[in-house]
Amino acid sequence: MKPDILFIVIGMSVVTYIPRWLPLFLFSRRSMPAWLKEWLDFIPAAILSALILPAILTGGDPRHLDLFKPEFWVTIPTLWVAFMTRSLAGTVITGMGLFWLFSNIFR
Repeated sequence: MKPDILFIVIGMSVVTYIPRWLPLFLFSRRSMPAWLKEWLDFIPAAILSALILPAILTGGDPRHLDLFKPEFWVTIPTLWVAFMTRSLAGTVITGMGLFWLFSNIFR
């Protein structure tokens, strides 16, 4: 193996490892303030929303608002089922069933 490729692989390993190790090292022996714990609880929902929302509301190239996509219309009743039942299985089954139904109706 060439030394420059080995250097790149080692560098990528370090760059990947440090951001994962550093918070564990810094916060494992200390208690975090309550406001920070509450703030950190919102991060997964924010990341998931940032990933999913553009796929639901936009389409085409270049991206534009598209309110006639089946994904948008399936999202509304699926969210309603999620809030009412608090059931992950029920929500997934509802979303999959509605998506199949809308995809076949609006082809």
